[in-house]
Amino acid sequence: MSEPNMQQAEADDQGRLYPEDQAKVDAFVSRGVNAVERKPFKPLRLVFLLIAVVTGFSLLSQLIARWAGIY
Repeated sequence: MSEPNMQQAEADDQGRLYPEDQAKVDAFVSRGVNAVERKPFKPLRLVFLLIAVVTGFSLLSQLIARWAGIY
């Protein structure tokens, strides 16, 4: 299938719910876990946290190796 035909098929698949089914979906999405407002994801903070944890574990392993007389 060519690109325009695939986009048309995807567009046809969207919006095929009856109004009462769409209302049920909207009600489900708006409650529970999905209703909680979250802060935006900050990947840079995750990278720095990962670097800090890996560095900390590396230093800890070096200290344990020296304490045990292996290194």
